[in-house]
Amino acid sequence: MSQVLQTSKHFQRPRGLAAAIYKNRAVYTLLLPGLIWYLVFAYGPMGGLSLAFKDYRANLGIWGSPWVGMQNYHYVFRDAAFWRSVWRTLFINLGRLIFEFPMPVILSLILNELRMPRYKKVLQTIFTFPHFLSWVIVSSVMINFLSVEGLVNSIVKSLGGSAFNFLGNTTAFQPMLYITSIWKSAGWSAIIYLAAISGIDMDQYEAAQIDGASRLQRIAHITLPNIMPTVTVMFILQTGSIMSAGFDQIFNLSNVAVRDVSETLDMYIYRITFQAPPDFGFSMAVSLFRSVINMVLLVLADRGAKLMGGSGLFA
Repeated sequence: MSQVLQTSKHFQRPRGLAAAIYKNRAVYTLLLPGLIWYLVFAYGPMGGLSLAFKDYRANLGIWGSPWVGMQNYHYVFRDAAFWRSVWRTLFINLGRLIFEFPMPVILSLILNELRMPRYKKVLQTIFTFPHFLSWVIVSSVMINFLSVEGLVNSIVKSLGGSAFNFLGNTTAFQPMLYITSIWKSAGWSAIIYLAAISGIDMDQYEAAQIDGASRLQRIAHITLPNIMPTVTVMFILQTGSIMSAGFDQIFNLSNVAVRDVSETLDMYIYRITFQAPPDFGFSMAVSLFRSVINMVLLVLADRGAKLMGGSGLFA
């Protein structure tokens, strides 16, 4: 009898699922375009990952190319330039976590404390606008300003100084990455934290003000603790892209003079794919390695957030 009941329940589940989907068909219809996008552009191309284990030949295609197992990784891990690009990527992007990540949080706290709404909106527009400029435009502006014959050096020479090669200086390249990235993206990223701040109960601020708390005390004990879950999630997401962040910026700002300090893993992949005899199996092996490291860092950051009392990304 129990087996009959279990069998009947087994056959009722699909029917119940179909009924639930039909009942909420409007919601599922809204989800459908996003689901199709992910299937076509995110999961569909995953078949190409097999190239990392094949000797790709154009006349045979992806599926017809011979399987070589881990041979591509033997070549990758023996390449000294590959390991240099890995450590350089980690070094640059860990610096982004230290210097760039806090800036949108600080900017959102400053904007939230402004008491003139019109002035606040003007500043938000000014800080957000650079986000809509491509790195091609930003790099062109930087070249016009900082090249040897650019605006900055022209002013320096007119004052009797000597020109400084900002764009070709290996010491100045990494700080320039951080400064331009903060200028371009801090205002846009601050919107997320301003939205989190807007959801804080105003009664907390009023109670703290009655108790005599200063502005800094209200920020430290009310605003920051309330937006910390949002900060944690954003930090985890940025940690999960350490190995692949900043390609557009570095590609447009780098040059031959700073190649030793600018060839990150993405730049390495670009060089071996498009600036050398193409070996797509080798390139895909490096790309898959990068994605695996990103996934590991994402999971580690999520677990670390949970150990420190946060909620993390995954329940």
